[in-house]
Order: sequence, then structure tokens, then C-alpha cells
Amino acid sequence: MKVGSQAHKELFCQSFIESYQDYEPETLPWPQLDDAALERLRGIPFWQEALRTERQAGVMVGAFAETITDPMIHEAIALQAKEEARHGRLLEFLINHYDVPINEPPAPKVPPNIAQEFIDFGFGECLDSYFAFGMFELARQTNYFPEALFTIFDPILYEEARHIVFFVNWVSYMQVHQGRGFAPLRGAHAGVHYGRALLHLAKAFGSAGDGTGEGFTATGAGTFADNLTPARVFSVCLQENEKRMSSFDDRLLQPNLLPNLSAIALRVLNVLPKKQPDWQVAKGE
Repeated sequence: MKVGSQAHKELFCQSFIESYQDYEPETLPWPQLDDAALERLRGIPFWQEALRTERQAGVMVGAFAETITDPMIHEAIALQAKEEARHGRLLEFLINHYDVPINEPPAPKVPPNIAQEFIDFGFGECLDSYFAFGMFELARQTNYFPEALFTIFDPILYEEARHIVFFVNWVSYMQVHQGRGFAPLRGAHAGVHYGRALLHLAKAFGSAGDGTGEGFTATGAGTFADNLTPARVFSVCLQENEKRMSSFDDRLLQPNLLPNLSAIALRVLNVLPKKQPDWQVAKGE
């Protein structure tokens, strides 16, 4: 399928619209947690930042949708705004339902350069969602919470996957119609924005222990599993990304920067000499 064509637009918009799931956070089957699970839930450091991010996303994406004149694209982006706002309400319900202690985040505001903000948000979400897929699975493997709680959050991650697939197709479609459809130009544009997002991600990793919660999905994996190695993180993120992306029409573009970088990193790690356990070194083995 030709990127930028009418058929391309119809596919990425209709796929997004038709895959919408209708639910309300308050009516979900929230499980009763025992004291240990409650302590783990309340001890996770990123709830405040997650709530702020989702509330801000709902307001920002909704404002951007109002600037779109194409009816089909407008409908899709307005639907994304509805889902982002619902994510905020879901987190708010979780925080209140399980009495998670946070400081109330500042009220969301519409940014001045709404189009630029939407693009920056989209590229950042491509990176953040990739780590969220892996972090979610790492927590699941360790039975950090009851399975019923993971079941509630599965649709949220599916929605995030839908958002990023829609975004990379939308931004490529728009570049074609702005006269920048030549693949190297599209790649350069994506590279600039991914670079900005990666700088933000690096800052998040650098401040992971300062209590700010910034970059919560990128830095949270260590909360759920001890002795994580880079190889395990890359491997789990890759596997989960492949699983979640496999549900989409293969004619659609998909975010590929972090999956490609992770695959390269894994190949490098696999050829590096493995550190011997201390007991083997002591015995001269």
C-alpha cells in the first residue's frame, strides 16, 4: 500500500476507529488485594506522574483534534483523546480505590504549539509504550500482583499499541501531503523527533531515583524484578512488542526504532564474553 494514499488513510483511521473498546473504569472487576499486594501497589513510585501524564494527554490530544479538518482523521484523533482521558480516570479510580498516597498533580493545560506538542507526544509514546510492554510482562512473570489486576490493564496496553500504530501512519501520511514523502526525508524527520524523545528518556533514566517519577514506564522495571540484566530487559521488551504488534494489519507502518536497537543490542551482548560466576573463578574453572 502506498503511504499517503487515500487507501492508506482509510486503513489507519478505520482500523483505529473500529478497534475501539467501550468500557468505564468504575465498572471494571477491580480485585480485592491482600495487605502484601496493597503495600506493593502503594509503593510503586510513578502513580502521580502517570496520572499527570494521562490527564495532560487527554486535554492536549482533544485540543489537537479540534484543529483537524479532515473528517476521518478528526474522528480518529478525537477518539484517541477520549481514550487518553479514560486512562486518566482509570488511574484516578485505582488511586482512590486502593488508597494510594500521591500529591494531586497540577491541572492540565493546552500547550501553545498544539501541533508540535502532539507530534512530540506521539514519538515519545512510541518509546515509552515499548518499555511499558516489557515492564508489564516482567511484573506478570514475577506474580507481582494478582492476575485479575493484570487483566484490567491488558486493554490499556492494547490501546497504547493502537495509539502508536495510528500515530506513525498519520505522521507519515501528513509528511507525504506536505511534500516530504521521500523516504529519507521522512526518516530524517522521525530521527529528529526520536532523538528528542531519547534525550528525554535518558534524562528519565538519570533521574529515576530522585522521586520525580518522570519516564515511569522506562524506569520502572526494576520495581518488579530483582537482578535484571540488559539482555533480559531487551529480550522481554522485544517479545512483548512483537506480540502486541502482531494484532495489526501488516500493511500498516509500525514503530521500529527501539525494536531494531534492542535486536542489535542483544546480538552484541550474545557475542560478548560471559562473566564467570564467582564460585567458578575461585575454583580456577
